[in-house]
Amino acid sequence: MSAADFDYWAFFTEDARRIGSPLYARISEGICADAELKALAARARPGQPHPNMILGAVHFLLLRGAEHPLRRLYPDLGGVANSGEDPFPLFKDFVGKHREAVTKLIETRVTNTNEVGRSAVLQAGFRMLQGPLHLIEIGPSAGLNMIWDRYGANYGKFAIAPDAPLVVDCELRGDKLPPTGPAPKVASRIGLELNPVDLTNEDDRDWLRALMWPDQVSRLHRLERAIELFKEVHPPIRHGDALALLPDALAEAPAGATICVYHTIVLYQFSGEAREALDNLLTVAGLRRPVARLAFEFDAQECALRLIRYHDGVRDETKLAKAHPHGVWLEWLV
Repeated sequence: MSAADFDYWAFFTEDARRIGSPLYARISEGICADAELKALAARARPGQPHPNMILGAVHFLLLRGAEHPLRRLYPDLGGVANSGEDPFPLFKDFVGKHREAVTKLIETRVTNTNEVGRSAVLQAGFRMLQGPLHLIEIGPSAGLNMIWDRYGANYGKFAIAPDAPLVVDCELRGDKLPPTGPAPKVASRIGLELNPVDLTNEDDRDWLRALMWPDQVSRLHRLERAIELFKEVHPPIRHGDALALLPDALAEAPAGATICVYHTIVLYQFSGEAREALDNLLTVAGLRRPVARLAFEFDAQECALRLIRYHDGVRDETKLAKAHPHGVWLEWLV
């Protein structure tokens, strides 16, 4: 299937059903068959996934106290999951009653979701590198995956740092095991973000919460714990275009450190030209000293973790794993 043929609405609906969100699976299915709501969702800024924007907008208003019968179906707001009631008519009615506010959120916000579950995928990837690391995350949102080494990971068959203050559950699929040794030391870390989330701002925090799925309450609890841990460390996040900021961030790498640029589900917001520019920039940087890149991205068929090494004008790429975009499961490949 080509990118042009990819139907994100169908993917979102099936994915929500697969990972146990019947609420969003049904609402997404209803929107997909409703031309008016699909058109409203399509008013999102370029590169923004339409289902996430309209669902997030409604969830945000409910979190902010909007009264409507739809609340009774949102478990994170005290509602009942799997009540048997069809949520789509209530969702459509809510949008109709709050159309102006929903439209404004869709048109002005971006999906800066900070899914901490992705750190369970990154944990394995970083263990392929030798420390100390100079880490540069492109598109870190609030920065919660910048502190991946503060989290543990429970893969079922074994666990990494099971005594960490936050342990992320991730189902391990397949026969191969990811690296299990100690995490490489981190010398320095920088985030480069066009639309940073200010965790001291209530509005930003609520939007981050709104992008969580309301019938997956454990994800919301995990987010809240990660926010508390982030406040203890608060690594720097620089505001601006990543391609413009990246050269300086690369140049700041301490002597003897391994440079690693990484990103998770970010490149869908990059144009083809911007993706090529990023690759070229890292190729040039690799002429001066080796650069590693961990890319956890969706390629219109699956989400995969790839390790790309740039050195002496050479670009080596290895597909390390397949994984769920939220880090629900991981299949190690090498």
